[in-house]
Amino acid sequence: MLGAIREQIETVFREDPAAHSVVEILTCYPGVHAILLHRLSHKLYLWDWPLLPRLISQLSRWLTGIEIHPGAKIGRRFFIDHGMGVVIGETAELGDDVLLYQGVTLGGTGKERGKRHPTLGNRVVVGTGAKVLGNITIGNSVKIGAGSVVVTPVPDGSTVVGIPGRVVRTWGDNPADLEHGRLPDPDREALEDLKARVAELERALAERRGQAQ
Repeated sequence: MLGAIREQIETVFREDPAAHSVVEILTCYPGVHAILLHRLSHKLYLWDWPLLPRLISQLSRWLTGIEIHPGAKIGRRFFIDHGMGVVIGETAELGDDVLLYQGVTLGGTGKERGKRHPTLGNRVVVGTGAKVLGNITIGNSVKIGAGSVVVTPVPDGSTVVGIPGRVVRTWGDNPADLEHGRLPDPDREALEDLKARVAELERALAERRGQAQ
């Protein structure tokens, strides 16, 4: 457990420029509290304890505003930035070096049984308020923009935005950092393209009218 705490502290220092000291991280970071409590509840869940893992999960939710089901499988160096309103379902699986912002949901789409929550690869970043729903796979090095709703699989090295989420950029295995203020807007781009085509048609129509006169 001490090794997990040490690695979690190192992860916060790497991911959050606002972190200034170990004491600050251990006392003021609800995401850290939620992750460490989940490590404990998940271990008890694997030991098939009937109730205690859920009680720990509920305590964590009450203390941090973050809900992680004890059954969720979470890799190393996981970080929840701010964290309020994050929900991670029972059959969700997260790889290593995953970063979630506040308001993220890794949930199901209905009342399915069995595997019903998403699987995230390594080095995935999920922006504020994004929803990743259903038994889908999000590849390695994927960036999901704030407010997106993702319900279909996403290939490695992609950036996804919108409702429903659409791949707007593919970087390969080493994508650039997720800059929420500079994400592509496919709807706006489509409208701009439509406006340009309408303007071109209006010019062509005006030329034909001029020739007819």
